[in-house]
Amino acid sequence: MSEQEQVDKKLQEELQNAFPMADTVDWNEVYQRIIYRYSTPHGLQHVKEELYKLEDKGEIIVHHIKPYNNPVKMQSLNGIPKTIPTDKLWNHKSCGQCGHIPGYPTSVFWMMNKMEIDYLDEPHQTSCTGWNYHASGASNPVALAGVYVRNMWRAYETGYFPLIHCGTSFGHYKEVRNTIILHKEIREKLRPIMRKLNMDIVVPEEVVHYSEWLYTMSKKAAQQKKYDLSNVKAAVHTPCHVYKLVPEDTIYDPEVWQGRRPAAPSGTVQNFGAKLVDYSTWWDCCGFGFRHILTEREFSRSFALFKKVIPAVEEAHADVFVTSDTGCVTTLDKSQWAGKAHGFNYNLPVLADAQFAAIAMGADPYTIAQIHWHATDVEGFLRKIGVPVDDYKEKFIQYLSDLREGKAQPQYLYTPHRKIDFYISVPERVKWYKKDVPK
Repeated sequence: MSEQEQVDKKLQEELQNAFPMADTVDWNEVYQRIIYRYSTPHGLQHVKEELYKLEDKGEIIVHHIKPYNNPVKMQSLNGIPKTIPTDKLWNHKSCGQCGHIPGYPTSVFWMMNKMEIDYLDEPHQTSCTGWNYHASGASNPVALAGVYVRNMWRAYETGYFPLIHCGTSFGHYKEVRNTIILHKEIREKLRPIMRKLNMDIVVPEEVVHYSEWLYTMSKKAAQQKKYDLSNVKAAVHTPCHVYKLVPEDTIYDPEVWQGRRPAAPSGTVQNFGAKLVDYSTWWDCCGFGFRHILTEREFSRSFALFKKVIPAVEEAHADVFVTSDTGCVTTLDKSQWAGKAHGFNYNLPVLADAQFAAIAMGADPYTIAQIHWHATDVEGFLRKIGVPVDDYKEKFIQYLSDLREGKAQPQYLYTPHRKIDFYISVPERVKWYKKDVPK
C-alpha cells in the first residue's frame, strides 16, 4: 500500500468514526422533530400577543416598525409572519466580528451604502453580555434584561430600528425578550434600574438578525453583482445561535431547501447565483458552542474539522463555506490550521454571507471584506470567480504604506459622526419621557 493510500485509508477511518450514522440517518426528519420540540414553550404568537397587551397597559414601550423602515413580510418556522425592516436601521454590532473578522461588519455597511440604505453605526452600543451568560453563567436574568433594554432604548430614542449583527446576541435577545414579556417579576425588578438611567422598558416588536435583512434584500443586491457565481459550489452552515435559540423566530422560505431549513444564509447564496451543495452534518454545531470554547479549545478545532469542513469538502466538493455568525466564521476558518499540522490540509475558504455578497457585488476584498484576517486562503476562491486579486492587493499594500508615511488619510464608509445630532440632542418624541419620568 502506497503512502497516499495509507493516508486515504486513515482519513476514511476517521470520517467513519466521526459520524458513523451519516449514511443511515434521515437528517431532515431529525431536524424537523427537534426544532419543533424546542420551540418557545408558550409559542411565538402568544409572546407577541402579550407584548401588545403590556403596551396597552403602559407597562412597556414597544418600538414599532414604521412605514419609513420599508418593512417586508417574511415567514417564520410555524408560518407566523415576521416583519423585516429594510431601511433606517440601528446596527447592533458584534464584539467578535469587530475584533476578529472586521471585514464582516464593513461588508454589511458597504452593501447598505450601495443600496442607499439609511443606517446608524451606533457608537454608544454595549455588548449584549450573552456570551457571559451562556459561557460562564456569571450573570442573572435582571442584569441581562437591563443590558438588552438599555441598547433597545438607545435605538428607540434615535428612531432607527435595531438590526442585530451577532448570532449569539440575536438568540440571546430573543430569549431575554420572552423573559421580559412573560415574567412580571423580571419587569418589576428591571423598571427601577432603568429609571435610574432615565429610561424605561423598551421592547422592539421584532428581533431581527442582519442575515434575515440580507436575505430579504438579496435579490435587489444581486442586481449589482459583478462576478458570475454560477460555477461556485457553496456549502452553508446555519448558525445554531440564530435558529436553535427560540427557533420559531427565524425566517423560512419555501424557495430555500423547500422551507425545511432557515432561509438565511442559504437563500442569499442561492439568490447570488451560486450552487448550494449539501452535506450530511449540516445540522451540527460548527464546534464553537458556548462554554467549551473557553475550556476545550482543541475539541472545538477537531470538531470543526471532522464534523464540518471534511464533510463539506469530501461529500459536497464545496469551493467555499458560507455562514452567518461571528463564532462560526472564526471557528470554521481558524480551526483548519490545526488539521493542517496533523496532515489534514483541506483549506476550504470560509466567508460570512455579508462578505460573500459584498465581494460578488465588487467590494474591495482587502479594504472592505478584509480577507487578510482569515486563516484559510480566500484568494484562490476569488481568482476562480474572476476577482483581480493581485491588483487589489498591490493597491492595498500601497494604501497601508501611504498611511504609515502620512501620505493618505483613513478611508471611511461614512462621514465620521454623520448622525451627531442624535448624540447631542434628544428626539422630540422622547423628550416628554426624559422630563416626566418618575425617579
